[in-house]
Amino acid sequence: MVTLVERLKQQARDEGFDAVHVTKAQSESQTASRLRHFIAEAFHGDMGWMAETEHRRSDPRILWPEAKSAIMLALNYGQGGNPLDRLAQRGDGVISVYAQGRDYHDVLKGKLKRLAQWLAHEAKAEVKIFADTAPLMEKPLAARAGLGWQGKHTNLVSRELGSWFFIGAILTTAELPEDESETDHCGSCQACLDICPTNAFPAPYQLDARRCISYLTIEHKGHIAREFREAMGNRIYGCDDCLAVCPWNKFAQVASEAKLKARGDLVAPSLADLLKLDDAAFRAKFSGSPIKRTGRDRFLRNVLIAAGNSGDQTLLPQIEELLADASPLVRAMAVWALSRLAAPDCFVNLKSCHAATEPDEAVKAEWEAS
Repeated sequence: MVTLVERLKQQARDEGFDAVHVTKAQSESQTASRLRHFIAEAFHGDMGWMAETEHRRSDPRILWPEAKSAIMLALNYGQGGNPLDRLAQRGDGVISVYAQGRDYHDVLKGKLKRLAQWLAHEAKAEVKIFADTAPLMEKPLAARAGLGWQGKHTNLVSRELGSWFFIGAILTTAELPEDESETDHCGSCQACLDICPTNAFPAPYQLDARRCISYLTIEHKGHIAREFREAMGNRIYGCDDCLAVCPWNKFAQVASEAKLKARGDLVAPSLADLLKLDDAAFRAKFSGSPIKRTGRDRFLRNVLIAAGNSGDQTLLPQIEELLADASPLVRAMAVWALSRLAAPDCFVNLKSCHAATEPDEAVKAEWEAS
Protein backbone atom coordinates (compact mmCIF):
# COMPACT_ATOMS: atom_id res chain seq x y z
CA MET A 1 0.00 0.00 0.00
CA VAL A 2 1.27 3.46 -0.94
CA THR A 3 1.88 5.55 2.18
CA LEU A 4 0.79 9.13 2.71
CA VAL A 5 4.42 10.36 2.52
CA GLU A 6 4.99 8.51 -0.77
CA ARG A 7 1.86 10.10 -2.20
CA LEU A 8 2.95 13.47 -0.84
CA LYS A 9 6.32 13.21 -2.56
CA GLN A 10 4.71 12.23 -5.84
CA GLN A 11 2.30 15.14 -5.52
CA ALA A 12 5.27 17.46 -4.91
CA ARG A 13 7.03 16.16 -8.02
CA ASP A 14 3.84 16.64 -10.02
CA GLU A 15 3.79 20.23 -8.78
CA GLY A 16 7.28 20.73 -10.20
CA PHE A 17 9.45 20.42 -7.13
CA ASP A 18 12.79 18.74 -7.73
CA ALA A 19 13.24 17.22 -4.28
CA VAL A 20 11.13 16.76 -1.15
CA HIS A 21 12.21 15.55 2.31
CA VAL A 22 10.58 15.43 5.73
CA THR A 23 11.91 16.13 9.22
CA LYS A 24 10.57 17.04 12.63
CA ALA A 25 9.41 20.62 13.06
CA GLN A 26 12.17 21.48 15.48
CA SER A 27 15.69 22.86 15.37
CA GLU A 28 18.86 21.44 16.80
CA SER A 29 20.54 23.35 19.63
CA GLN A 30 23.43 24.47 17.43
CA THR A 31 20.99 26.28 15.12
CA ALA A 32 19.92 28.65 17.88
CA SER A 33 23.53 28.99 19.02
CA ARG A 34 24.74 29.99 15.56
CA LEU A 35 21.90 32.47 15.17
CA ARG A 36 22.70 33.98 18.56
CA HIS A 37 26.36 34.39 17.54
CA PHE A 38 25.36 35.91 14.18
CA ILE A 39 23.22 38.55 15.89
CA ALA A 40 25.67 39.19 18.75
CA GLU A 41 28.47 39.89 16.25
CA ALA A 42 26.14 42.25 14.34
CA PHE A 43 26.75 40.20 11.20
CA HIS A 44 23.13 40.93 10.18
CA GLY A 45 23.99 44.57 9.45
CA ASP A 46 20.90 46.74 9.12
CA MET A 47 18.56 43.77 8.70
CA GLY A 48 17.00 44.65 12.03
CA TRP A 49 14.14 42.23 11.51
CA MET A 50 16.56 39.35 12.13
CA ALA A 51 17.37 40.56 15.63
CA GLU A 52 13.74 41.40 16.32
CA THR A 53 12.61 37.87 15.43
CA GLU A 54 15.61 36.00 16.88
CA HIS A 55 13.58 34.13 19.51
CA ARG A 56 10.87 32.97 17.09
CA ARG A 57 13.43 32.24 14.41
CA SER A 58 15.47 29.95 16.65
CA ASP A 59 12.97 27.05 16.58
CA PRO A 60 9.83 26.24 14.55
CA ARG A 61 8.10 25.13 17.75
CA ILE A 62 8.24 28.70 19.00
CA LEU A 63 6.86 29.97 15.72
CA TRP A 64 4.05 27.36 15.76
CA PRO A 65 3.93 25.10 18.85
CA GLU A 66 1.41 22.67 17.31
CA ALA A 67 3.63 21.83 14.33
CA LYS A 68 4.93 18.25 14.27
CA SER A 69 6.56 17.86 10.83
CA ALA A 70 8.42 20.05 8.38
CA ILE A 71 8.24 19.22 4.68
CA MET A 72 11.23 20.77 2.93
CA LEU A 73 11.16 21.21 -0.83
CA ALA A 74 13.71 22.21 -3.47
CA LEU A 75 12.87 24.05 -6.68
CA ASN A 76 15.72 24.19 -9.18
CA TYR A 77 16.49 27.51 -10.87
CA GLY A 78 19.76 26.58 -12.59
CA GLN A 79 20.37 28.20 -15.98
CA GLY A 80 23.44 26.29 -17.17
CA GLY A 81 26.85 27.75 -17.94
CA ASN A 82 29.11 29.59 -15.53
CA PRO A 83 27.72 32.94 -14.32
CA LEU A 84 31.23 34.06 -13.38
CA ASP A 85 32.02 34.42 -17.10
CA ARG A 86 29.80 37.52 -17.19
CA LEU A 87 32.06 39.38 -14.78
CA ALA A 88 34.49 40.04 -17.62
CA GLN A 89 31.82 41.91 -19.63
CA ARG A 90 32.40 45.20 -17.82
CA GLY A 91 29.90 47.18 -19.88
CA ASP A 92 27.07 44.92 -18.74
CA GLY A 93 25.52 44.58 -15.32
CA VAL A 94 25.58 41.17 -13.63
CA ILE A 95 22.37 40.07 -11.94
CA SER A 96 22.37 37.04 -9.68
CA VAL A 97 21.05 33.94 -11.44
CA TYR A 98 18.13 33.52 -9.04
CA ALA A 99 16.80 36.99 -9.91
CA GLN A 100 16.88 36.63 -13.70
CA GLY A 101 13.39 35.12 -13.88
CA ARG A 102 10.12 35.72 -12.09
CA ASP A 103 10.06 36.56 -8.39
CA TYR A 104 10.66 33.22 -6.69
CA HIS A 105 8.40 34.16 -3.78
CA ASP A 106 5.41 34.19 -6.12
CA VAL A 107 6.40 30.99 -7.91
CA LEU A 108 7.06 29.09 -4.69
CA LYS A 109 3.92 30.31 -2.93
CA GLY A 110 1.60 29.05 -5.64
CA LYS A 111 3.14 25.59 -5.64
CA LEU A 112 3.33 25.38 -1.85
CA LYS A 113 -0.30 26.43 -1.41
CA ARG A 114 -1.58 23.76 -3.76
CA LEU A 115 0.58 21.06 -2.16
CA ALA A 116 -0.36 22.15 1.37
CA GLN A 117 -4.06 22.12 0.51
CA TRP A 118 -3.71 18.58 -0.81
CA LEU A 119 -1.94 17.49 2.38
CA ALA A 120 -4.48 19.19 4.64
CA HIS A 121 -7.26 17.29 2.90
CA GLU A 122 -5.49 13.93 2.83
CA ALA A 123 -4.05 14.03 6.35
CA LYS A 124 -6.90 15.97 7.97
CA ALA A 125 -4.21 18.23 9.44
CA GLU A 126 -3.39 21.91 9.71
CA VAL A 127 -0.70 23.33 7.45
CA LYS A 128 1.31 26.54 7.03
CA ILE A 129 3.54 27.42 4.09
CA PHE A 130 6.84 29.32 4.13
CA ALA A 131 8.56 30.85 1.11
CA ASP A 132 11.36 32.93 2.62
CA THR A 133 8.87 35.45 3.99
CA ALA A 134 8.62 34.46 7.68
CA PRO A 135 11.07 33.94 10.60
CA LEU A 136 11.77 30.29 9.77
CA MET A 137 15.35 29.10 9.34
CA GLU A 138 14.82 27.00 6.24
CA LYS A 139 18.43 25.99 5.58
CA PRO A 140 19.11 24.14 8.86
CA LEU A 141 15.72 22.42 8.59
CA ALA A 142 16.41 21.45 4.98
CA ALA A 143 19.80 19.99 5.97
CA ARG A 144 18.18 18.03 8.79
CA ALA A 145 15.57 16.73 6.35
CA GLY A 146 18.24 15.56 3.90
CA LEU A 147 17.65 18.13 1.16
CA GLY A 148 21.34 19.04 1.24
CA TRP A 149 23.94 20.38 3.65
CA GLN A 150 25.02 23.88 4.61
CA GLY A 151 28.37 24.49 3.00
CA LYS A 152 31.17 26.62 4.36
CA HIS A 153 29.48 29.62 2.67
CA THR A 154 26.35 28.86 4.79
CA ASN A 155 24.23 28.15 1.71
CA LEU A 156 22.62 24.78 1.06
CA VAL A 157 24.37 22.40 -1.34
CA SER A 158 22.80 19.35 -2.92
CA ARG A 159 24.47 16.32 -4.50
CA GLU A 160 21.65 16.27 -7.06
CA LEU A 161 21.14 19.99 -7.77
CA GLY A 162 24.40 21.68 -6.84
CA SER A 163 23.82 25.21 -5.56
CA TRP A 164 21.00 26.47 -7.74
CA PHE A 165 17.69 25.86 -5.98
CA PHE A 166 15.12 27.62 -3.87
CA ILE A 167 13.86 26.17 -0.59
CA GLY A 168 10.19 26.06 0.36
CA ALA A 169 8.68 24.67 3.54
CA ILE A 170 5.37 23.35 4.79
CA LEU A 171 4.83 22.93 8.52
CA THR A 172 2.00 20.64 9.53
CA THR A 173 0.34 19.19 12.62
CA ALA A 174 0.50 15.79 10.93
CA GLU A 175 3.23 13.55 12.32
CA LEU A 176 5.11 12.17 9.31
CA PRO A 177 8.08 9.77 9.22
CA GLU A 178 11.45 11.52 8.99
CA ASP A 179 14.01 11.23 6.23
CA GLU A 180 17.70 10.87 7.05
CA SER A 181 19.67 14.08 7.35
CA GLU A 182 22.45 14.87 4.87
CA THR A 183 26.08 14.84 5.93
CA ASP A 184 28.58 17.58 5.15
CA HIS A 185 30.48 16.78 1.94
CA CYS A 186 32.66 19.91 1.78
CA GLY A 187 35.75 18.13 3.09
CA SER A 188 38.87 20.29 2.95
CA CYS A 189 37.56 22.40 0.04
CA GLN A 190 37.18 26.10 0.76
CA ALA A 191 36.82 27.44 -2.77
CA CYS A 192 33.70 29.35 -1.76
CA LEU A 193 35.60 31.18 0.98
CA ASP A 194 38.64 31.97 -1.15
CA ILE A 195 36.70 33.46 -4.06
CA CYS A 196 34.67 35.98 -2.05
CA PRO A 197 35.60 39.44 -3.41
CA THR A 198 34.97 41.21 -0.09
CA ASN A 199 36.16 38.59 2.43
CA ALA A 200 32.67 38.19 3.88
CA PHE A 201 33.47 34.90 5.65
CA PRO A 202 35.27 35.43 8.97
CA ALA A 203 35.50 31.64 9.33
CA PRO A 204 34.09 28.53 7.62
CA TYR A 205 30.32 28.31 8.13
CA GLN A 206 30.14 31.97 9.20
CA LEU A 207 28.96 34.90 7.10
CA ASP A 208 29.35 38.59 7.91
CA ALA A 209 26.49 39.95 5.82
CA ARG A 210 27.83 43.48 6.17
CA ARG A 211 30.64 42.55 3.78
CA CYS A 212 28.56 40.41 1.42
CA ILE A 213 27.85 41.85 -2.03
CA SER A 214 24.41 40.23 -2.07
CA TYR A 215 23.55 42.06 1.14
CA LEU A 216 25.13 45.32 0.02
CA THR A 217 23.33 45.42 -3.33
CA ILE A 218 19.94 44.14 -2.15
CA GLU A 219 19.31 44.60 1.58
CA HIS A 220 21.53 47.56 2.47
CA LYS A 221 19.55 50.77 2.20
CA GLY A 222 22.31 53.32 2.62
CA HIS A 223 25.52 54.31 0.88
CA ILE A 224 27.92 51.47 0.13
CA ALA A 225 31.28 51.92 1.84
CA ARG A 226 34.18 52.85 -0.44
CA GLU A 227 36.17 49.76 0.59
CA PHE A 228 33.67 47.49 -1.20
CA ARG A 229 32.97 49.40 -4.41
CA GLU A 230 35.87 48.30 -6.56
CA ALA A 231 35.45 44.70 -5.41
CA MET A 232 31.81 44.79 -6.55
CA GLY A 233 32.95 45.03 -10.16
CA ASN A 234 29.84 44.93 -12.36
CA ARG A 235 27.64 43.02 -9.91
CA ILE A 236 24.49 45.13 -9.68
CA TYR A 237 22.11 42.73 -7.90
CA GLY A 238 23.42 39.91 -5.77
CA CYS A 239 26.59 37.87 -6.11
CA ASP A 240 26.95 34.26 -7.25
CA ASP A 241 30.68 33.77 -6.78
CA CYS A 242 30.59 31.47 -3.74
CA LEU A 243 27.77 29.43 -5.26
CA ALA A 244 29.22 29.18 -8.75
CA VAL A 245 32.67 27.97 -7.68
CA CYS A 246 31.34 24.98 -5.71
CA PRO A 247 32.57 21.66 -7.23
CA TRP A 248 29.19 20.05 -6.54
CA ASN A 249 27.71 22.14 -9.36
CA LYS A 250 28.90 19.39 -11.70
CA PHE A 251 25.54 17.82 -10.82
CA ALA A 252 23.54 21.02 -11.33
CA GLN A 253 20.65 20.92 -13.76
CA VAL A 254 18.90 23.48 -15.95
CA ALA A 255 15.54 24.53 -14.53
CA SER A 256 12.52 23.00 -16.20
CA GLU A 257 10.05 25.44 -14.64
CA ALA A 258 9.27 27.99 -17.38
CA LYS A 259 8.62 30.80 -14.89
CA LEU A 260 12.13 30.42 -13.48
CA LYS A 261 13.94 30.57 -16.79
CA ALA A 262 16.04 33.69 -17.27
CA ARG A 263 14.58 36.68 -19.07
CA GLY A 264 16.83 37.60 -21.96
CA ASP A 265 16.97 41.26 -20.96
CA LEU A 266 18.22 40.37 -17.46
CA VAL A 267 21.08 38.05 -18.40
CA ALA A 268 23.47 40.79 -19.54
CA PRO A 269 21.74 44.21 -19.42
CA SER A 270 23.92 47.07 -20.62
CA LEU A 271 24.89 49.69 -18.07
CA ALA A 272 24.12 52.40 -20.62
CA ASP A 273 20.50 51.27 -20.79
CA LEU A 274 20.14 50.87 -17.03
CA LEU A 275 21.49 54.35 -16.30
CA LYS A 276 18.50 55.81 -18.18
CA LEU A 277 15.91 54.32 -15.82
CA ASP A 278 13.63 56.73 -14.00
CA ASP A 279 11.21 55.35 -11.42
CA ALA A 280 8.44 54.57 -13.91
CA ALA A 281 10.81 52.85 -16.34
CA PHE A 282 12.39 50.89 -13.48
CA ARG A 283 9.01 49.64 -12.29
CA ALA A 284 7.98 48.68 -15.81
CA LYS A 285 11.22 46.85 -16.59
CA PHE A 286 11.30 44.86 -13.37
CA SER A 287 7.60 44.11 -13.02
CA GLY A 288 7.28 40.55 -11.66
CA SER A 289 10.99 40.47 -10.77
CA PRO A 290 12.48 40.37 -7.25
CA ILE A 291 14.66 43.31 -8.31
CA LYS A 292 11.64 45.61 -8.15
CA ARG A 293 11.59 45.30 -4.36
CA THR A 294 14.91 47.16 -3.97
CA GLY A 295 13.52 50.29 -5.57
CA ARG A 296 15.01 52.36 -8.36
CA ASP A 297 17.35 54.48 -6.21
CA ARG A 298 19.23 51.58 -4.60
CA PHE A 299 19.41 49.82 -7.95
CA LEU A 300 20.86 52.90 -9.68
CA ARG A 301 23.35 53.21 -6.82
CA ASN A 302 24.59 49.72 -7.74
CA VAL A 303 24.59 50.44 -11.48
CA LEU A 304 26.67 53.58 -10.95
CA ILE A 305 29.26 51.61 -8.99
CA ALA A 306 29.44 49.16 -11.90
CA ALA A 307 29.76 52.08 -14.30
CA GLY A 308 32.64 53.47 -12.25
CA ASN A 309 34.35 50.10 -12.49
CA SER A 310 33.69 49.67 -16.21
CA GLY A 311 36.42 51.94 -17.60
CA ASP A 312 33.87 53.05 -20.23
CA GLN A 313 34.11 56.80 -20.71
CA THR A 314 31.17 56.82 -23.12
CA LEU A 315 28.98 56.54 -20.02
CA LEU A 316 30.17 59.93 -18.72
CA PRO A 317 27.29 62.06 -20.13
CA GLN A 318 24.66 59.80 -18.57
CA ILE A 319 26.47 59.71 -15.24
CA GLU A 320 26.84 63.50 -15.24
CA GLU A 321 23.08 63.88 -15.72
CA LEU A 322 22.53 61.88 -12.54
CA LEU A 323 24.35 64.52 -10.49
CA ALA A 324 20.99 66.29 -10.48
CA ASP A 325 18.99 63.21 -9.49
CA ALA A 326 16.47 63.57 -6.66
CA SER A 327 18.08 60.73 -4.69
CA PRO A 328 21.23 61.36 -2.61
CA LEU A 329 22.09 57.65 -3.04
CA VAL A 330 22.23 58.16 -6.79
CA ARG A 331 24.00 61.53 -6.69
CA ALA A 332 26.70 60.23 -4.36
CA MET A 333 27.53 57.25 -6.57
CA ALA A 334 27.42 59.46 -9.66
CA VAL A 335 30.18 61.51 -8.02
CA TRP A 336 32.20 58.37 -7.33
CA ALA A 337 31.72 57.01 -10.85
CA LEU A 338 32.79 60.32 -12.36
CA SER A 339 35.89 60.37 -10.17
CA ARG A 340 36.83 57.01 -11.68
CA LEU A 341 36.09 57.80 -15.33
CA ALA A 342 36.44 61.54 -15.92
CA ALA A 343 39.70 63.32 -16.66
CA PRO A 344 41.03 65.16 -13.57
CA ASP A 345 40.40 68.66 -14.96
CA CYS A 346 36.88 67.70 -16.02
CA PHE A 347 36.13 66.31 -12.56
CA VAL A 348 37.45 69.49 -10.90
CA ASN A 349 35.15 71.59 -13.10
CA LEU A 350 32.15 69.43 -12.20
CA LYS A 351 33.02 69.68 -8.52
CA SER A 352 33.17 73.48 -8.71
CA CYS A 353 29.74 73.51 -10.35
CA HIS A 354 27.95 71.07 -8.04
CA ALA A 355 29.67 70.61 -4.67
CA ALA A 356 28.94 74.05 -3.21
CA THR A 357 25.19 73.80 -3.83
CA GLU A 358 24.83 70.14 -2.81
CA PRO A 359 22.32 69.97 0.10
CA ASP A 360 23.12 66.43 1.29
CA GLU A 361 26.04 65.92 3.68
CA ALA A 362 26.85 62.42 2.45
CA VAL A 363 27.03 63.61 -1.16
CA LYS A 364 29.19 66.56 -0.09
CA ALA A 365 31.51 64.11 1.65
CA GLU A 366 31.71 62.08 -1.55
CA TRP A 367 32.83 65.16 -3.50
CA GLU A 368 35.51 65.84 -0.92
CA ALA A 369 36.71 62.23 -0.71
CA SER A 370 36.91 61.97 -4.48
